[in-house]
Amino acid sequence: MQTSNEPLTCAKLHEGEPDIDVALVRELIAAQFPRWSHLPVEPFASSGTVNAVFRLGDDMTVRLPRTAGGAEDVAMESRWLPWLAPQVPVAVPSVLGRGEPGEGYPWAWSVHRWLEGENPVAGTVTAPRALAEDLAAFVTALRRADATGGPTAYRGGPLAADDAETRAAIADLRSMSADAVDLDVDCDAATAAWETALRAPAWDGPPVWVHSDLMPGNLLVREGRLRALIDFGTAGVGDPACDLIVAWNLLPADVRETFRASLGADDATWARGRGWALSMALIQLPYYAVTNPGLAANARHVIREVLADHARAS
Repeated sequence: MQTSNEPLTCAKLHEGEPDIDVALVRELIAAQFPRWSHLPVEPFASSGTVNAVFRLGDDMTVRLPRTAGGAEDVAMESRWLPWLAPQVPVAVPSVLGRGEPGEGYPWAWSVHRWLEGENPVAGTVTAPRALAEDLAAFVTALRRADATGGPTAYRGGPLAADDAETRAAIADLRSMSADAVDLDVDCDAATAAWETALRAPAWDGPPVWVHSDLMPGNLLVREGRLRALIDFGTAGVGDPACDLIVAWNLLPADVRETFRASLGADDATWARGRGWALSMALIQLPYYAVTNPGLAANARHVIREVLADHARAS
């Protein structure tokens, strides 16, 4: 991660999002964690869409959910991160404090230990094969964790659950293109690729632990190697296919097979994973085209990569 020169107020990404700024964070810390009230607070530039993130002192972060749905993740991470941490080969967040609503802020929030590293960017990965192996090792370890009693993963069910939202996003992209907002998407090809993914056989194995949001903004690397995973709010148990999305949102095409082989992904699981990557990107692009340029750029990248894969297979 790196320090930020962002404004003191976080730009809003969602309708109805509360005002979140440095002053609010200072008030919440002073009221609920006075032992940290002397520490400096700085906003942190992030492509994340669920939490506004602030750095607290040198070794902590404050995470304030932007929506009521995001606030539900606070309890999930507090419950499960300590249990998952020793079972995976890289660092995951440590929850140091769980805040309550206050000072005009309506939801639960949290303080985490600062984790060192930088977010990788698709197209600039310096050690792609090693990173693919690191990611596969993390996913494999997570799958081996006991799934008994685990929460349902956000993307742990069938692809068809996102069919209506994905098709609505394609319609939005068509409309934006008609209005001369060029988002560089072949909507017909995207529809065909999505429909191919929907035809993949469903997962028929036992549910396993998945992160379900392996986006570049949730990975921390150092010298090209994976060092930490953050934001486990969507994690839980379900179909392992959703953790394959990183093959298209970050890894170059020539190392995807390394990642796939390391995980032993069969054709159906690989197809569902590609479908999840496409669905996420199609939904993200029209929604964040203006408010989150970094995420929108990655969405364009994913769509290009998935459509290229689909064209080669057709």
